[in-house]
Amino acid sequence: MGAFERLSPALQYQVVNGLGWTGLRPVQEQATHAILDGTNCVVLAPTAGGKTEAALLPLLSQLSTQDFEPTSVLYVAPIRALLNNQESRLRALAALVGRTAGKWHGDVGQAARKRMLRARPDILAITPESIEAMFLSTRVPPQHMLGNVRAIVIDEVHAFAADDRGSHLVSLIERITRLSRHDIQRIGLSATVGDPDDIVRWLSGSSMRPTRVIDPGGAKREPRLMLDHVGNLSNAALLIDRMYPGTRRLAFVDSRRGVEQLGHALAQRGVDVYLSHSSLALSERAAAEAAFTEGSNCVIVATSALELGLDVGDLDHVVQIDAPSTVSSFLQRMGRTGRRSGTTPNCTFLCVEEEAVLQAAALLELHARNYVEPAAASRWAPHVLAQQLIALAMQERGVPRLEWWTWLDGCASFADLTVETRDQVARHMLREGILAEVDDRLVLGDRGQKLYGAKNFLELYAVFSTPRVLRVLHGAQEIGMVDAFFLQDEDRRSAAFVLAGRPWRIVSVNWKAATCEVEPTEHGVYPRWHGRPSLLSRVLCQAMRELLVSDHDRPWWSKRATAAIQTLRDAHDFLRDERTPLTREPDRSVKWWTYAGGRANRLLAAALQSRLGEKVTGGNEVIRLSGDAANSDVAIHQALCELADGPRLTWADAARWTDAGANARVSKFQPCLPEMIEEELLARELMDVADAAATLREWQVHRQSPVS
Repeated sequence: MGAFERLSPALQYQVVNGLGWTGLRPVQEQATHAILDGTNCVVLAPTAGGKTEAALLPLLSQLSTQDFEPTSVLYVAPIRALLNNQESRLRALAALVGRTAGKWHGDVGQAARKRMLRARPDILAITPESIEAMFLSTRVPPQHMLGNVRAIVIDEVHAFAADDRGSHLVSLIERITRLSRHDIQRIGLSATVGDPDDIVRWLSGSSMRPTRVIDPGGAKREPRLMLDHVGNLSNAALLIDRMYPGTRRLAFVDSRRGVEQLGHALAQRGVDVYLSHSSLALSERAAAEAAFTEGSNCVIVATSALELGLDVGDLDHVVQIDAPSTVSSFLQRMGRTGRRSGTTPNCTFLCVEEEAVLQAAALLELHARNYVEPAAASRWAPHVLAQQLIALAMQERGVPRLEWWTWLDGCASFADLTVETRDQVARHMLREGILAEVDDRLVLGDRGQKLYGAKNFLELYAVFSTPRVLRVLHGAQEIGMVDAFFLQDEDRRSAAFVLAGRPWRIVSVNWKAATCEVEPTEHGVYPRWHGRPSLLSRVLCQAMRELLVSDHDRPWWSKRATAAIQTLRDAHDFLRDERTPLTREPDRSVKWWTYAGGRANRLLAAALQSRLGEKVTGGNEVIRLSGDAANSDVAIHQALCELADGPRLTWADAARWTDAGANARVSKFQPCLPEMIEEELLARELMDVADAAATLREWQVHRQSPVS
């Protein structure tokens, strides 16, 4: 039987007469079979390839023929804007079979929530944080809203799998499973993921359903690519203004500061430009996206938030300033183009720095090899386990000490945590007063209340940390937010800054209310926001090295890009002689050119420093030894021999070389962890054992003279 024939008669009628389709796309046919067969699956298709319908049509078919009570389907997305964007689509699809859909997240008002509590929608679009809030709410009984869930659709599943929000999400799925007493079907949607088989197993957790990956493949359209070296953002603005006139362009910049700089430069050229990043007020972002959707000769400048499938209409061109850190991000961004019949996916890289030209060129090389990074979902997340233990203590108004794990048993993000590690975390939280024990039940302790009880436990709903910010107000209008540290300097408080592409003079700062009053002005500096360093992968760094030792140019390189790469090749000519050379620099430091990636180099740097003394630091391409560590070429060579010939580095080694007190915090739940587990968490976030081992094997095979 064909996939279309397996849909309910009512839905078949609506597909033909309501949607006006003549049939299903290949991805929809395969997904329909998989979902109606009851499998957990990951559905792969390009952006705008019909993944949402592929997941929902078979679920709607079941809703129309089976006795499923609301709410039976959750549609989970990583950002609120994506849910807002999908809301009308979900409602229209649900209405095909007389069912309803709604959305629930932090921006949804109380009136709308009360309506949904009275008449629960069949399909509920929601974020993980709002699911957690439901579990902890005294006004929204979780059994009422989540007790009938039969299936969960996870949009942009790769965006979850790659970080702590994914561990949070699969934990929540296990808790919903215990609440509903159904083996909940899990369906992930993605345009770009390198390890779909691993992702579907990670999503499945305790589920006993079979798993399947839906990848219809098919002929891929060759994209139109260009790589240019422009030197500065003013030149980038000039080219964006002059390139592709009369079209709708989306320019990605991988920092909020860069978005403001480029947006301001375009505005000064008279370009119809709109900005979108996470520190702009929701009203500013929504207005920008709406105006851009309706425009025909305009530019929107955005951070990575707009790579996640938000519909800003049919784009003509994507421009990338410098380079993202992954092929996956590049594919998501380029996938915003080429959606209309007869159009071609495209991306133009405009690089400010020579090093960015090399990184972009390496990404394009990996793309040409059909490489996409694995999402590598975590199986060792003790900090998320701690968050879940607190949440369960509050959800159950005291969870039995011997039963809390039953809510999470089978969760894939805790699969590599031993029973001993779980017990150590729980005992530490009791000792520290984060939890307390009353009548064999775990409840929130005094310190837990102080750490996570502010603003009605808002800190517990999300696993990610939010920096302290000040709301920027022009009268009653909220413009956006700036980091508090940016305004702590007295000189900055008397200056002006650019936000939403417009300069503002600071009128007053109210630290208690966390607000900054501003008024328009003519000039301003560009604010800075805190962010983590960009740690590139070993695969990408190795591709960068390959380009440096190659003599071949690529047809998508401009003359300026070709010249920039040739300049870098000339400067790194020594890489042709040795695989991972050691060089003595004019300042007497030593560089080890590993091209191992940021995480591997951090671990190798720590291992070398433990043998040579201070100071050894690791970047993405190189490890730098200075001070005592660089005194002796013979000692450096000997230390490398010991590392290469000795036992393989382990996470225990990495944890031993990690100073929990000196490193930047990677989770707000670190206080819940014993010191050794906290150190290993930091190590796993900042280092890479496997890539470090691969680099040492490489050095062992191509063993070189001490220092050249």
